[in-house]
Amino acid sequence: MSTRAKVMKDLMKTAFHNRKEIKPQIQEANKKKKWNILRGDTVQIVEKSHPEYGKQGIVSLVDRARDRVIVEGVNAAPKHIKPNPDAGRPGRTIMKERSIHASNVNIVDPVTGLPTRVSKKILEDGTKVRVAKKSGAIIPRPEILEKRKRPQSLTVTESCTEDADAVWEITYNPQP
Repeated sequence: MSTRAKVMKDLMKTAFHNRKEIKPQIQEANKKKKWNILRGDTVQIVEKSHPEYGKQGIVSLVDRARDRVIVEGVNAAPKHIKPNPDAGRPGRTIMKERSIHASNVNIVDPVTGLPTRVSKKILEDGTKVRVAKKSGAIIPRPEILEKRKRPQSLTVTESCTEDADAVWEITYNPQP
């Protein structure tokens, strides 16, 4: 092999070695544009090879970047927490829910109580709703979505406006 070929081979190795590879499941999640499962929905595990097949629970988190969901009380595993002697906290083991791929769960039909696929429909008044494929029932949006996931800061600083009327006061006077 010539010197030039060796140099090119080494350059190609380093170029491909330094490049960060994106996992295939994250690439597939980025392609997805619609999600039928929302935080607060009741879902059932439908993957037959999953150890907790058939269990139902409420979705506590939807990770759209990885196309995964965390269901309360399902798929729990031990998590070891290190001790912190400075804070006087001993080490312990807790049970924590792990994520499940969104394709392994289905929304529970509100009428039959069984897992169902979801379609979208626009009503006469123009609102978009989710509809259960099996029974045709409308799946309502969970009430938990009305609350903020992270509460707003209630700390008042000097930059906050004290009087509500001062917000609407016109202070800009353009020169004619």
